[in-house]
Amino acid sequence: MSVKPELYDLIRKPIITEKATAASAAGAVVFEVGMDATKPQIKEAVETLFNVKVKAVNTTITKGKVKKFKGRPGRRRDVKKAYVTLVEGNTIDVTTGL
Repeated sequence: MSVKPELYDLIRKPIITEKATAASAAGAVVFEVGMDATKPQIKEAVETLFNVKVKAVNTTITKGKVKKFKGRPGRRRDVKKAYVTLVEGNTIDVTTGL
C-alpha cells in the first residue's frame, strides 16, 4: 500500500512536551500540522499513516513571539497543533517517528 506524500505535508512532526505527555494519559497524541490543514484532513492522515481509529481532533494555533535573534528583532513562526484523541485500545508510539 503506497501512502500519499501529501499526508506527510499535513502532519509535520509529533510534539513531545510536558503538556503533550499529560494529554497522552487521556489517549491523545499531539502533532504539529500545516497551517492550512483541516480537522477532517488531519483525521484521515493519522488513520492512514498509523493504522488507528481517531475519535476526535482538536486544533490550536500558537502565534509566533517577537524575539531578538543575534541582537536583531525577529519573529518566531506561527504553529498549528492538532490534539488527536484515539479510540479506546489504539496507541501511537511517537518515539519511533514517522
